[in-house]
Amino acid sequence: MVHKVIILGSGCAGSTAAIYAARANLKPLVLEGHEPGGQLSLTTAVENYPGFPEGVQGPELVELMKKQAQRFGAEYVMESATAADLSRRPFTLKTAKNTYQADALIIASGASAKLIGLESERKLIGHGVSTCATCDGFFFRGKEVMVVGGGDTAMEEALFLTKFATKVSVVHRRNELRASKIMAERARANDKIEFVWDTVITDILDPAKNTVEAVKLKNLKTSKEETRRIDGVFVAIGHEPNTSIFKGQLEMNPTSYLIVKNGSQTSVAGVFAAGDVHDHVYRQAVTAAGAGCRAAIDAERWLESQAHR
Repeated sequence: MVHKVIILGSGCAGSTAAIYAARANLKPLVLEGHEPGGQLSLTTAVENYPGFPEGVQGPELVELMKKQAQRFGAEYVMESATAADLSRRPFTLKTAKNTYQADALIIASGASAKLIGLESERKLIGHGVSTCATCDGFFFRGKEVMVVGGGDTAMEEALFLTKFATKVSVVHRRNELRASKIMAERARANDKIEFVWDTVITDILDPAKNTVEAVKLKNLKTSKEETRRIDGVFVAIGHEPNTSIFKGQLEMNPTSYLIVKNGSQTSVAGVFAAGDVHDHVYRQAVTAAGAGCRAAIDAERWLESQAHR
C-alpha cells in the first residue's frame, strides 16, 4: 500500500501537519518517532501557546493535537523510521517492524536537546531542569539559576534569564567561551551573570523531591568539589536534529539541519520539512505548529500538481 502522505514525528509540527493533511482527505500516516509528542512531552506547564490563558501541560497539548488529527482520519503508529530511500517515488521508509511507501513525505522529526548525561538530570527535566529559557524562564522569577554551556546559545539563554532570575551562574568546562565576541561581551557586561570556569555539574539534587535544590560541581583543574544551592538548571549545549537517515539524500547545513526553500520544500521534490528539524532559530511550539501547517499545504498542492501532469 502506498500512502499519499507519511509524516515523521508527532510533536507540534507533525500533528499540525497531520490535522491539515487529514482535513485535505490525504489520510496521512504518522510515524510517532522515538520521542512521541516531541520535546513538549518532556515539559510541564506551557504558558506561551495561544488559546490557553491558564496554560497547559506539554504532554496534554500534544495529546490534544493528536486526537484532533485522528478525528479527521490521520493514523498514528508507534514506530520510528530507521532508513529511507528518497531516490525514487514512491519514497520508501523502513522501521524496525515494517516498510512503508509514500507519494509525499513530511519530515517533522524535530531536534533532540543535548544533555549532560546525568540520571538526576533526566529525572528532573520539566521539574527545574530545562533546555529552553524562552519556554521556562518565567517560572524562575526572583530565583537563582544555572546555565550549562559556553556557546552563543548558552549566552542567549543566560541573558534572557536575567529578565527573571536574581542571579544566573554560567558553568563552562573550559576557561574561555566558544560564543561569538559580541555575545560573550554582552554576557560579561551583565551584572546578574557570574561565570564558573573549568567546571562541570556532577549531580543535580534532588530527584527524590521532584525539584531542583542544588547542584554538585567539580573543578576540572583542581578536582575540588562543592555543592551549590540553586533553583533551576538550564542545559544549553546544543541540539541534534533527527536527520541522520537522510544524510547524503537531502541538503543540510553544517550542523545537519534540513535546508528548506519556497516554504517547506527540501532538496528532493515531494519531501517537505517542518519544525525543529530545520528551524534552529526559534524552536517554539507555536512556530513548529505553523511550519506543520505550511508543510501540509505545500504537500497537498504538490500532490495536486502531480495528478494533473
